[in-house]
Amino acid sequence: AWKAEYLVLIIASTAVDYFVALGMTRWQSAKKPLLALSIATNLGMLFAFKYANFVSDSVQAVFDQFHVAIDLPGIDLLLPVGISFYTFQSMSYTFDVYRGAREPERHAGIFALYVAFFPQLVAGPIERATHLLPQFRQDHHWNTARVIDGLQLMLWGFFKKVVIADRLALYVDAVFNNPADHSGLPIVIAAYFFAFQIYCDFSGYSDIAIGAARVMGYDIMRNFRRPYMANTIAEFWRRWHISLTTWFRDYLYIPLGGNRVGPVRWMRNVIIVFLVSGLWHGANWTFIIWGALHAAYYAVEYYTASIREGMTKAIGLTRVPMLHRAIQVVITFHLVTIAWFFFRADTISNAWTLLTAMPAGGWLNAPWAYGMPPEEVVLSILLIIALLIIEGIDRGEEEARSPFGTSSTFTRSAFTYTALMLILIFGKTGANSFIYFQF
Repeated sequence: AWKAEYLVLIIASTAVDYFVALGMTRWQSAKKPLLALSIATNLGMLFAFKYANFVSDSVQAVFDQFHVAIDLPGIDLLLPVGISFYTFQSMSYTFDVYRGAREPERHAGIFALYVAFFPQLVAGPIERATHLLPQFRQDHHWNTARVIDGLQLMLWGFFKKVVIADRLALYVDAVFNNPADHSGLPIVIAAYFFAFQIYCDFSGYSDIAIGAARVMGYDIMRNFRRPYMANTIAEFWRRWHISLTTWFRDYLYIPLGGNRVGPVRWMRNVIIVFLVSGLWHGANWTFIIWGALHAAYYAVEYYTASIREGMTKAIGLTRVPMLHRAIQVVITFHLVTIAWFFFRADTISNAWTLLTAMPAGGWLNAPWAYGMPPEEVVLSILLIIALLIIEGIDRGEEEARSPFGTSSTFTRSAFTYTALMLILIFGKTGANSFIYFQF
């Protein structure tokens, strides 16, 4: 419906990686050139459709700064839906075949299904061939418990999306789209609201994708594990967008040397991974700054570990571990929230305007004067509190499940009907696409 001819891109990615993997097995001496072909094809498409204009505009800005009269042409291309996800998923397959982690898939249809598996095609999770491909060769029979479990997880995802995320978006958009008009309390509220908007929006999509696959008998990896309960930045990234974090770990960080190198090279590896992660999210300097901030957080956290440990012992926090962890969680959450300013803002100057205007005044301004009536602001805050309470209960599950997935039949039924009613009553319907569709 958007751009049907862009099907050529996913077909090209699928075809190249299918034949590249077969070629690696047949011609061992050509493994590196074939891997380079896979990388060049996938990243070449990604660059042309996602980053060409960004690079052109950035170079043009440099020329303009030095008053060099050069007019670089732009490219008027629509960003193909899901291209950042299916190119990475397809490349992970060729990497695994190259490293000998799995044999190449000889059935072209099954491999094409792996690349274009519809539940997680447009926004992940980014699956691995070693995990998903074998499932396409298994028989899947009806299982009532599994179907109910998948549908309830989908329901929980829809609830997070249309009841929480899309409601918070009204306030967030009013503030972030007009940064010069706000200061003080409204910006603080918008920052907190966006932190939960993006979490509920993205984790909601992941829940729907995982649930839809589970209904059909397929297991997709968990993508979120209570990220705002993390007590360090390193732990946050082990809980947030897990499929992308582990992708960069396995196919970029470790090949660069990981932490098995000297401190300077290790720091270089960390910076590269976070900058590339930021750039993966979008062709804008705001995302690069966002990635750089997390790299800085990570480095400071690592190099000050012994100092912070000594301070906590000196003030006696180690004797109250629950309080100590709670303080760490609060600090980590606020560091992440500050970085979200650059992720959400359209430009670096807009993000900076909001950050500098936050302590400048306006703390007595009515927060509902900015896009939401008072009852909507109160309801939004209550929904966030409810979310924190529900997801704060550690059920120790490896798989993604709805909050009452392992409860009694009565509790599961009560949850199902309550969630359905809340979606119907409080859901914000309309053309509110998922945030990660733009990536």
